[in-house]
Parts: sequence; structure tokens; C-alpha cells
Amino acid sequence: MASRVSEIAAASAADTIARYEARLAFETDCWDVHDSLSSGAADFVLLDVRSPGLFAAGHVPGAINLPHGKITETRLSGWPQGTLFVVYCAGPHCNGADRGALRLARLGRAVKLMVGGITGWVDEGFDLATGA
Repeated sequence: MASRVSEIAAASAADTIARYEARLAFETDCWDVHDSLSSGAADFVLLDVRSPGLFAAGHVPGAINLPHGKITETRLSGWPQGTLFVVYCAGPHCNGADRGALRLARLGRAVKLMVGGITGWVDEGFDLATGA
């Protein structure tokens, strides 16, 4: 008798590769962002898409505050078209990063979401910066 886990067959290796390659094209994680920032290898712009008040209370060091509702072509004009943006918000209970990613994509910008947001960052034991 099959368990609840195995009663539906696992996907093929090819389908599994396609799924996770696609997922990684949309997302990055706190550890990889921290490693890139710490090593000076950040080839992206990190956007905290929360409110200025939440940003000031604690944000990822090196992040720029640009609330998702204020992402416009005018505000992005300082970055070349090929710039990769990484967005985050409060965490898995918040859809602000999804909203920010959608706005960036609609403006033709490359974007990834940092899964976990501030919650994930703190869970990893990384420090927050404060102030504007």
C-alpha cells in the first residue's frame, strides 16, 4: 500500500529540473544576498519595498528603500536597463515583494525576489541596519 507521499508518483527528473531552474530564475535567498553583499560581489540593486518607517526601523544593510507603490520608470531612470533588482518586504506573510517584482517586470526590468524578506534575514542571524 502506497503512503500519502508516494500515492502520486514523483515528477520525472527532466520536469523537476525545469521546475527548480525556473524557480531560481524568479527567486534568491537571504544567504546568497548576504554572501554577495559581504564579498563585494553584488551585481544587483537591493530594494526594500516596505514603508519608510519600517525601513528606518530595520533593513538589510545596503538596501535602498523604494516602496512598491512608488516604483516608476522615473524613479528607476538612474539605473541602466539591464540592472538586476532584488526585492524584499517583511517576509512570507507579506506580498509587498511580489507587488514590487510585478511593477519592475511591467517596466521591463529584471527582478528576483529575496524569499523570506526581513523575517528570513533575521532568522539567518544577519544584522539589520537602522535609519533612513
